[in-house]
Amino acid sequence: MQRRDLLKAAAGAGILAAPRLAGAAGARVLRFVPQANFANLDPVWGTQYVVRNASLLVWDTLYGLDSGLVPRPQMCEGHERSDDGLRWDFRLRAGLRFHDGEPVRARDVVASLNRWMARDAMGQVLKARLDALEAVDDSRFRFRLRAPFPRLLLALAKPMPNLAAIMPERVAATDPFKQIGEYIGSGPMVFRRDEWVPGSRVVFARFDGYVPRPEPSDWLAGGKRMLFDRIEWQIIPDPGTAAAALQNGEIDWWETPIPDLVPLLRQSPGVRVDIADPLGNVGLLRFNHLYPPFNDVRARQAVAMVMNQADEMHAVVGSDDALWRPMPSVFTPGTPLYTEAGGEILKGPRDYAAAKARLAAAGYNGEKVVMLVATDLAITKGQSDVTADILTRLGMNVDYVATDWGTVGARRAKQDPPAKGGWNIFHTWLAGLDCALPATNIALRTNGPKAWFGWPNSENIQGLITRWYDAPDAGAEHDVAAALNRTALDVLPYVPTGFFLGYQAWRADLTGIVKAPFPVFWGVGRG
Repeated sequence: MQRRDLLKAAAGAGILAAPRLAGAAGARVLRFVPQANFANLDPVWGTQYVVRNASLLVWDTLYGLDSGLVPRPQMCEGHERSDDGLRWDFRLRAGLRFHDGEPVRARDVVASLNRWMARDAMGQVLKARLDALEAVDDSRFRFRLRAPFPRLLLALAKPMPNLAAIMPERVAATDPFKQIGEYIGSGPMVFRRDEWVPGSRVVFARFDGYVPRPEPSDWLAGGKRMLFDRIEWQIIPDPGTAAAALQNGEIDWWETPIPDLVPLLRQSPGVRVDIADPLGNVGLLRFNHLYPPFNDVRARQAVAMVMNQADEMHAVVGSDDALWRPMPSVFTPGTPLYTEAGGEILKGPRDYAAAKARLAAAGYNGEKVVMLVATDLAITKGQSDVTADILTRLGMNVDYVATDWGTVGARRAKQDPPAKGGWNIFHTWLAGLDCALPATNIALRTNGPKAWFGWPNSENIQGLITRWYDAPDAGAEHDVAAALNRTALDVLPYVPTGFFLGYQAWRADLTGIVKAPFPVFWGVGRG
């Protein structure tokens, strides 16, 4: 019997053991099962979604992205821009405070943005055009630019790949390539470090000093009003155990139920299930470009020539073909820049003979290929199993390193040789929101040592991304997107494995659950 069939049978019979969860379960406590564990809580240092989701509770941002993908003032009252686009003046809202009681000042903003610009893709482009970022007084700060940067508000508002989180100046002074050691936030919830049990539980408590905006909340914009005093994240890697806990009312909200269990959850009294994010997700296989064999483009192309997106996506979403679609593109299907220009390498019959010839031309001779596999995430585990089989059929010697997502997140940051603690490939996914634009697709950056884990280097791709930033109209953006897709699917900083939708599930007595690329906790209450 396959594991997914065993899970279905066990959940249907009600025989899966639910965990004994600590903490009060009253009306003022929300019990949430996140997609994975996390090993650190630094919204700038890393790019894991689970860290970003927790960070959105602890830290606020200057602007927030609404459901129409429009940046709205959040910590700021607003801004003024000079006619030539070279000066932007911002004013902070009154009453903003950090969790230690200190007021949020413009110098905190300047320090926070300087740290963020060192790591974030859009932040790096902004920094290259920046003459000065300065605090005018305690409530006002100013960007002075050498060249216009019309997408500044988007850069400040977007939630990924690195969050432009506002933290105290002393914390923001931390080297951007080292993790912060003090989690003092500016957002609606306080991280209870004294109650953190890594791999088991994360606790957030409502910050009474937080002043929400007056507008209704809309994704990351508007008033972030917390209706629970306490949010407890319960780390439950096994999906069958999480399903049983939700059915039994021992948890309230499960971020990523696997599709195989959704029919059973829908039949469970008191449980609601729906698509989590209408913009969906993009699966990908990431290469390490520093070491053989994937430092040679021919080896990367060989893998792409035999990659089967249908098999990859069925391993993620099961047999429901309404939940996925092929994606010979680096852009999210259904978004304005989507194009399949140059996507032939991912289409048509999979050609193993030609792929083996290309792999041999790259000089591969049976060396181990270290694949990092987060087995506690169905999305990464499913794709990895399919790819391991593909690579083996291609003639590669796969070293399948089964571990957890927190460990993958730490190890993939290492540039050591694969045989000395490094890696060659890993699977992950990006939110469709992040792949809608060149600026927000972290995996598309190819600026070598400053690129995302894998460190690809392509001046052609980077030049096209710069052209997109400067595109004067939608037509020019589409032209750049087509050229960028052709180049990316030739260079292959990564292989797109398909587009897929995911579910979320919650107890029926919860109100305010919305569809978004991240869990939106504000406005969620118990009816």
